[in-house]
Amino acid sequence: MTRKPLRGLYAVTPEALSGGALYRAAEAACGGGAVVLQYRNKSTDAAQRRTDADALRAITTVCGTLFVINDDIELARACGADGVHIGRDDGDPARARARLGKDALLGVSCYDDPALARAAAAAGADYIAFGSMYASGTKPQAPPAAITRFAEVADLGLPRCAIGGITLARAPELIAAGADLLAVVSDLFDADDIAARARAYARLF
Repeated sequence: MTRKPLRGLYAVTPEALSGGALYRAAEAACGGGAVVLQYRNKSTDAAQRRTDADALRAITTVCGTLFVINDDIELARACGADGVHIGRDDGDPARARARLGKDALLGVSCYDDPALARAAAAAGADYIAFGSMYASGTKPQAPPAAITRFAEVADLGLPRCAIGGITLARAPELIAAGADLLAVVSDLFDADDIAARARAYARLF
């Protein structure tokens, strides 16, 4: 399957948004230039999650944005998402790859550990994520990650994603350090004009 290069704004939906408010926000982010949209919601019921995922799949299809589900392979398969993002508590990357198939997008959180990145690459990950890069209101207990991690795993040849506390002002130093993707929640979805904020991130690339 031919896929757009994984480089640019990676929009991650806030837990607080669901239904119409979520769809409008996602449409603005995707229309503004997000290359990936991740649906992350661990608090609502399964029926609402499926409704949201189906709606977001439709939006991302129209916008040409890759659609990823956080940590739920079965939901991703059910709604026809492009792939899944998993963390250390969400199962083995190799098993996720086997379940998803070879064409699905698989992202893996590596926190502050290059060894996890190398293991993820060996298991078939399409991109690896480090963070929290800065203090994060979304995950306040997340341990910090060193900005040098991106350069340390450049030899893997995989896109590298930064996550955690990212703002437009902080973004350039992350890109300069080797981040290919910037995963943003609050600084994007709390903006007065989500589409304009997404465009501002896209211009950095």
